[in-house]
Amino acid sequence: MNETIGSVLIIVGIVFDFFGCLGLIRFPDVYNRLQASAKCITLGTCGILLGLFCHKGLTATGIKALLCMMFILLTSPVSAHALARAAYRSGVKPWEGTIVDEYGKDMEKF
Repeated sequence: MNETIGSVLIIVGIVFDFFGCLGLIRFPDVYNRLQASAKCITLGTCGILLGLFCHKGLTATGIKALLCMMFILLTSPVSAHALARAAYRSGVKPWEGTIVDEYGKDMEKF
């Protein structure tokens, strides 16, 4: 039963990673691409690691998979936010089809 659940989680993680890679190719600007990459890393890679944990159980490999998953869950959204903020502050303009730019309104105050 655990191997079946693990296999399903691994397949779901691979699908999320695949769609994240498509987003990196298809999205028009750096901000949309960062969103796609952060989602694919967080959901896809963590799904694969959780599936690996279900396969291996409480062995050394399983514990390492959980630790890597926790590290990714903590660092991936923070790094994507930092990269997006640095890109905006360095002058990279959003795509011309962008409807809302809340950060630009906040930057005008300073």
